[in-house]
Amino acid sequence: MEKIKASGGVCSINPVSRGLAWFPLILAGLSTVLSPLDATAGHGVFNPQTFTLTNGMQVVVVSNHRMPVVTHMVWYKAGAADEAPGKTGSAHLLEHLMFKGTKRFPAGAFSKSVARVGGSENAFTSLDYTGYYQTVAVQHLEKMMTMEADRMRNLILDPEEVDTERLVVLEERRQRTDNDPGAILREHVNAALFLNYPYRRPIVGWEHEIRNLSVDDLRTFYRKWYSPGNAVLVVAGDINMAELKPLAERTYGKVPGSPLLDRARPSEPPQSASRRISLKDARVRQPSWSRTYLAPSRHTSIAGGPESLHSYALEVLAGIIGGGATSQIYKSLVVDKKLAVSAGAGYGSDSLGPSLFAFYASPAPGISMEILEKAMEEEVAKLLEQGVQDKDVERVKKSMIAEAVYARDSLSDGARVLGSALVSGRTIEDVEQWPHRIDVVTRTQVNAAARAVLDGRPSVTAVLEGEASP
Repeated sequence: MEKIKASGGVCSINPVSRGLAWFPLILAGLSTVLSPLDATAGHGVFNPQTFTLTNGMQVVVVSNHRMPVVTHMVWYKAGAADEAPGKTGSAHLLEHLMFKGTKRFPAGAFSKSVARVGGSENAFTSLDYTGYYQTVAVQHLEKMMTMEADRMRNLILDPEEVDTERLVVLEERRQRTDNDPGAILREHVNAALFLNYPYRRPIVGWEHEIRNLSVDDLRTFYRKWYSPGNAVLVVAGDINMAELKPLAERTYGKVPGSPLLDRARPSEPPQSASRRISLKDARVRQPSWSRTYLAPSRHTSIAGGPESLHSYALEVLAGIIGGGATSQIYKSLVVDKKLAVSAGAGYGSDSLGPSLFAFYASPAPGISMEILEKAMEEEVAKLLEQGVQDKDVERVKKSMIAEAVYARDSLSDGARVLGSALVSGRTIEDVEQWPHRIDVVTRTQVNAAARAVLDGRPSVTAVLEGEASP
């Protein structure tokens, strides 16, 4: 289901720092923590309750009474893919500026209030959404809601603070992208993968466009997207709907509503040509290879290609062919043939737009990229020719659902999974029915999904290698 990582790496949701939550991409492992429950038990996943305020804001509560703590998250249906052309970095820079304050709660007041009660806070930007959260003792929840509701419409964008935070973001880009050959390659792969869809642009933004963002640009983005009707509130922890509803009504309920937005995005045209990208850099210590295909997400099909109905089968396929040390690719390339030190495949289903299915590997010492690539191509050809086996389908499905059970114990996983789903075009029912929909996936469906996405479809091959310093 949704991909959640506790720290670092490349992921859909990564609220470890006030920075980027990269879209799941190649060379990242695409590891997945899945979300609950036993598909045969007839239960829901998080069993949330929901209602909508009169101003259009959806409110969701996930009760978990194991400790007197709550995670309070506000999700906006606006990410880097919603930026205007030529204005990349707007969503991420605005996320930074949201901590600069309002007239009622000046710069620093929000963070000091959270720290004063022993809580934690953070924010994250993705391609499809931006989110803000705090984890506090339940008695301090209303204070968090009051402050978050205030900055939803009353943020002060001071030109000097914009310029200061712009420098922070530029430094962030230098550290996370420009100083990392793998990140540089990922930007080029994205630009090659998507001909027209805005996922081709980096979340952090292009440096020259970050430098040129004006206060008016940021204010326009803020006023357009930051409103209760374009937001989802999820509270998880020691609270129920009867307790949360009056809190929401006297905090977020007071924020004026606005017309519903049409989240229009350009479509991705059919593709007919594969591309190849290579990067040599003296900073590379471990070479890597990848091949990435466009794939349907839960929400979006591929023009001239596979339908979104394949998404559940693709999740199972990724687990069988490339999901960890027991997967077919790992056992073949790493264990048996000893051609690679790592190898696998990954797929992400949760984006609003088209998704990706990627194969990746790093060669063992003395193994050339040509040998590694040929071996990977043989594995894919074998998959398409022979298909997967029933026993592997059942094994992976059971493993996925077994891992999923544990996510329900987490205080924050329910808020993250539900929030990311609701702002990415899916519903609570989609989340709650995930175990059942995985459980009924068949071998025939997995093989059909593999052929639809991989058999003769255009791809982007990427090679990252070291180069001796001059």
